[in-house]
Amino acid sequence: MAHSLEPLLKPKSIAVIGASDTPSRIGGRPLHFTKKHGFSGNIYPVNKKRETVQGLKAYRGIKDVPEAVDSAIISVPAAIAVDAIRECAECGVKSVVIFTSGFAEMGEAAAQLEISTIAAEAGMRVVGPNCLGVFNISQGWFGTFANAPSMIEVANGTAGIISQSGAYGSHLFLAAQKRGIGTNYWVTTGNEADVDVAEVIEYYAQTSDVDVILAYAEGMKNAERIYQALETAREREKPVVFMKVGTTEAGALAAASHTASLAGADAVYEALFRQYGVYRAETTEELVDVAYACQFGRFPAGNKISLQTISGGVGVQMADASIKRDLDVAPLPDSVQKKLKAMIPYAGVNNPVDFTAQALNDPDLMEKNVSLTVDEADYDSHIIYMASVPESPFTKDVCIKIFGGLKEKYSDEPMIMSMQASAELVRTYEKMGYPCFDDPSLAVRAMAALTRFGEIYRRGRPDEPPALSAHTLPAPTSQVAEHKAKAILGSAGIPVAREKLAADADSAVKIWRDIQGPVVLKVASPDILHKTDFGGVLLDLETEATVRDGYATLVQRAADAAPGARVDGVIVAEMISGGVETVMGVVSDPVFGPTVMFGLGGVLVEVLKDVTFRLAPFGTDEAHRMIDEIQGRAILDGVRGAAPMDIDALADGLARLSAFAAKNADVIETIDVNPFLALPNGAIALDALIVPKKVVRP
Repeated sequence: MAHSLEPLLKPKSIAVIGASDTPSRIGGRPLHFTKKHGFSGNIYPVNKKRETVQGLKAYRGIKDVPEAVDSAIISVPAAIAVDAIRECAECGVKSVVIFTSGFAEMGEAAAQLEISTIAAEAGMRVVGPNCLGVFNISQGWFGTFANAPSMIEVANGTAGIISQSGAYGSHLFLAAQKRGIGTNYWVTTGNEADVDVAEVIEYYAQTSDVDVILAYAEGMKNAERIYQALETAREREKPVVFMKVGTTEAGALAAASHTASLAGADAVYEALFRQYGVYRAETTEELVDVAYACQFGRFPAGNKISLQTISGGVGVQMADASIKRDLDVAPLPDSVQKKLKAMIPYAGVNNPVDFTAQALNDPDLMEKNVSLTVDEADYDSHIIYMASVPESPFTKDVCIKIFGGLKEKYSDEPMIMSMQASAELVRTYEKMGYPCFDDPSLAVRAMAALTRFGEIYRRGRPDEPPALSAHTLPAPTSQVAEHKAKAILGSAGIPVAREKLAADADSAVKIWRDIQGPVVLKVASPDILHKTDFGGVLLDLETEATVRDGYATLVQRAADAAPGARVDGVIVAEMISGGVETVMGVVSDPVFGPTVMFGLGGVLVEVLKDVTFRLAPFGTDEAHRMIDEIQGRAILDGVRGAAPMDIDALADGLARLSAFAAKNADVIETIDVNPFLALPNGAIALDALIVPKKVVRP
């Protein structure tokens, strides 16, 4: 079954409502561009004041057009735009592109809602309003008033561009053109009354004539749609390179929860991109550079990289850049180094391999060096730095011969060429199959991105989240004290410390005796969320007297610190020492729902901010990747003779928390488990906080 965006992006007939006879006007440009670029379908200008428009018969209204067109452009004032859209729906128009502004972006939400309603009832797809339109270069369809169609220099290719912003979308297209990216589809979504960025990504992921997706957005509205779109792109091995702008801090409950204070909206998008294998670009340059490299379709099978250079200094720069991006600059095998030394005695042969200036006297040495490295060393990717040598009249032809031969010989090897050369010569090397970069550090960045995509595609479908027991307790709908929060999480399979609630000092002493070891005393109150702020926790109590006195001390401290607080009693828990304190938590995002956090824990978590996020639910494989991302990861492996911690237990706890959060998404605002103590054998929750939503949806 054809995608519902097919009539929009591959129309067989179009109409322009508000068509102008002047090609430079907004209503004139789509006609001008579409005619100029050879659109083969029917074109119907709609202008009640003219008999012809740009040499084509004009029609007074869309009702007068002799067929139900696939796509219509609305280029009329806001006051009559809604009526025009309604007429399109009544005439069976399949899709509409609305240039007109003056809707939600100007506070006119009701009018925009009316557009959405009309479209939904008619099954008509709508792009906009307040957008710059769409185009499909291969079909000659230019439903846009942007200047971009008049500035096409690179033939259409397999890149698809999607942008919420029209102006930036045009900028991105031209930047892609300048970088040598062959773009086919281009869509700007504007106010997104109907079609949004996620749905266009999904279309690009499904269609056979897009291999690389460039995206720009300020926000998302439909979580399930973007999940599906990105999952489809990942399954079909189509790289998505995304610029997401606009960050905000999490809202009102930040003071009540470590997780909330650390999980701004941007952290949630970062989680989304990491989880679905999206490359997030920070600049337009990075966006187009990475997309450019992706269009060659070579994704390394691992992170082991060889660096070949005619400059020792540049080699060092590339090595530094590679290590910073988690590429493995492993030395060549000794046997290969000996052979290289025999060819070029003064060469650096470790990795990077430095050809030295000798390559200028005997260019064949470059071919021999590269061939030897590929044939006898186990590298997943290669970057070759040649400075201006390929452009030199003394070496230009021989370089073309050598590197053309190398690419024919090693066509499947991911190779990037870094050189200073004319645009014409760069195109020559691109046709051979080499992505080309002036700056060797940017070449490394691009190869690191390709390597990341390669790892994502080898990974395949994510593992399933753990199944929760039928005995799992529901999340609370009102605030509960720590011991009840831990009991709930414990029922979901998250290990918790042995503990009981004591209503008086005698009960506390009895529980201490049952535990048979040192204990921790904590105030139990649903109204006191952070007990350490006023000394509401006492550690390592080993005698009856200290337990009895400790009970009285905590009750008094709670009364002094929060006179109106409800106090359930005092928690008596086993004292567990050693291990590494981590933190895991959940925050509810208004679009994406429950989002899980992990990092090193304790009281300094908000200072260190060494945390990472994922969208719930997920399995243990994704949990392992979360753990590996934190900067303090090495601490969990044991330092200064300490035993390594049980990473599998940490991952299982994270995955179970994600499953619990997903099941109770309508109830939970935040969860903090801090610390979640990692031990050499197992992991255990020592403290927990569950903050329910103020209003629980039915």
